[in-house]
Amino acid sequence: MVYATRGLVESCLRFARESDPDPVTISLSVTTAAELPGVGLPPETPVFTHFYYPDSAGSVNFVFGVDLGTPAGQTQGRFVSHPNGELRVRQRDDFHQFIFVAVPPWDEESIAVFDRRGQEQPLELLDVEPPEEFPE
Repeated sequence: MVYATRGLVESCLRFARESDPDPVTISLSVTTAAELPGVGLPPETPVFTHFYYPDSAGSVNFVFGVDLGTPAGQTQGRFVSHPNGELRVRQRDDFHQFIFVAVPPWDEESIAVFDRRGQEQPLELLDVEPPEEFPE
């Protein structure tokens, strides 16, 4: 089972809807359930809660194919939109531990999660607010 906050998924779907017909890719990170009051999951359970804002201009954050805007090793997932309607992982998708794939009409029924091998995993959305993050 893959857990994510409803707010995170809604935000990713909004980015996909706004960038359609262009695809969007967003790095996703987790928070342990211990940091999310009232979720009722074992404390060590990872829950996808945060994203790194996609750079729609494509630009200076990407140098030689490396995303300089996302801290290395700190994202466990990736959201990708497939405006063409393919609800599956493609070879050109950036593989992470989990890949969230969404297709039009960009709603909760049009998103699926896949593991590295491309096998679909069950997704449960949680109605909780993630902890706020403050720059150091």
